[in-house]
Amino acid sequence: MTLKYNILVLAPHCNTFIEESVRACSTQINNASIIVHHNPLSELSTLLPIGGYFAHVSKFTKKAIAPQYELPDNVQLHIISFPYITPDASNRDMADKIAEQAIKLINKKGLEFDLIHAHFTWPQGGAGARLKERYDVPLIITAHGFDIYELPFKDANWNGIITQTLNHADQIITVSNNNVKCLERLNIRTPVTIIPNGFRADTFHPLGQTDSIRPKLGLPLRKQIILSVGNLELKKGHETLIESVKSLVKKNDNLLIVIVGSGQLRARLMKTVDDFGLSDYVVLAGRKPHAEIPLWMNACDVFALPSLAEGNPTVMFECLGCGKPFVGTRVGGIPDIITSDDYGLLCEPGDSKDLADKLMIALEKKWDNEKIVAYSRQFTWEIISKQIIEIYQKAIKGLPH
Repeated sequence: MTLKYNILVLAPHCNTFIEESVRACSTQINNASIIVHHNPLSELSTLLPIGGYFAHVSKFTKKAIAPQYELPDNVQLHIISFPYITPDASNRDMADKIAEQAIKLINKKGLEFDLIHAHFTWPQGGAGARLKERYDVPLIITAHGFDIYELPFKDANWNGIITQTLNHADQIITVSNNNVKCLERLNIRTPVTIIPNGFRADTFHPLGQTDSIRPKLGLPLRKQIILSVGNLELKKGHETLIESVKSLVKKNDNLLIVIVGSGQLRARLMKTVDDFGLSDYVVLAGRKPHAEIPLWMNACDVFALPSLAEGNPTVMFECLGCGKPFVGTRVGGIPDIITSDDYGLLCEPGDSKDLADKLMIALEKKWDNEKIVAYSRQFTWEIISKQIIEIYQKAIKGLPH
């Protein structure tokens, strides 16, 4: 049944988990308008040598924040551009700026909406609170990661800002039990529902034997491959992964660790690889198109995500969808999903020895790939979107449908 609702989505980008959740929900609503804010200064990263800070801001160019695929006919993307220097997570004026530009866009385009769904508490949730007051519609805020486990606890001022923002919402969605514990440390009156991220089963699924896939990617046929996919930033824990390789190769020198992703730590990670003498065992493959990631996942034996902090990583679901075992850390929503060693193994964050031990076990174990795929099916966006739509229905109770 299609609901006669129009949804306004506020988001920092329109790719991966945001694009895909809206796409899945679009089959059950009338219309969705996505407003994404863009800093034109980020475009300097396309003109200057990539490295350090500019490798980071390159994630926010117009090309980077746009959807990976063509959007459905009833979903429209609107990008509002305005320059600013202070990053979103440190900018206490950012919500006001987004709300101001969004109001201009709403008036210009004549956008109509029955509900606002803001992804991330700040600054999108803050902007959503301002738009809720102006347009008198319900507000849903999804607290994903740093915006709930880190930002509210930076200082008393941020604690007050985030608490006030969340109390303006009619419903909070968050992606993990760990995030709920963070919310419990705040003075929140708004009801909270846990809805994890998901994945596209039509994209991330088994593609056949690795022997037929690896040549396409220039990967060796006979090595055991550990894959990690993520931005090259400190919280992703790639240094822990590289350090773990030192002890791994002493027991198994038929290994190749492939790290897919780009970011400001690339040069530092390459130096670490060289310093450890691991250039024959570790490859930094760079950023790859999202449409190509299923090939990389299908080409590996084990997927590793050694994060120091997480919300609810989409790559975990994508890995499981491809039938690959997941080795990760006990952070964020990961323990909520990897609940059995039938699907993967967990280690302590930042502990290279624990990670090496779990990776060795994973490489030696005979996994039931079909069982992993079957388990993953409860996390498809088709299933997850139904839970989101139920939240919409409760928030817009009384509207015709």
